[in-house]
Amino acid sequence: DALNLAEVEQAMQGEPIGAVISTIGGLPQDGRRADYLGNKNLIDAAVKAGVQKFILVSSIGSGDSVVALPPQALQALSEVLVEKEKAEQHLIASGLTYTIIRPGGLKSEPATGNAVLTPDPTVAGSIHRADVAELVCRCLQSERVNNRVLSAVDQQMLYGQSEFERVEI
Repeated sequence: DALNLAEVEQAMQGEPIGAVISTIGGLPQDGRRADYLGNKNLIDAAVKAGVQKFILVSSIGSGDSVVALPPQALQALSEVLVEKEKAEQHLIASGLTYTIIRPGGLKSEPATGNAVLTPDPTVAGSIHRADVAELVCRCLQSERVNNRVLSAVDQQMLYGQSEFERVEI
């Protein structure tokens, strides 16, 4: 249970942990969202366990990427985006080596292979969950994305601009 710090710390005891990948989020349980508290507990336990790298899957619209979403989307997602931004800031301040990936609108179809990462917080679009998973796996092995906050989109499913910096993993 990511909302229980003691349980998270216990889960990270034992063998050294090279990396933690968090995709925690979703609907609140008992009125509590895991987007911040669950991620905070994972981050704090990772620091205590000496984890080498932490990858946080967040969302476009969080932090400085708030400019990428239209007002209707921001209104609908405002509560969760605040929680995700708090988790991002906690990770950045933790001292861990991190990569924060902010996917655009998630789709559940098979991977397309067209996913890209960008440091440009104004980029928005959709991306398939399987493509996000592929990007996360590639980020595990790349130092180029260490201590960076990157948006993830499918370059064939952009909402507007098509010219922006892409990060080679």
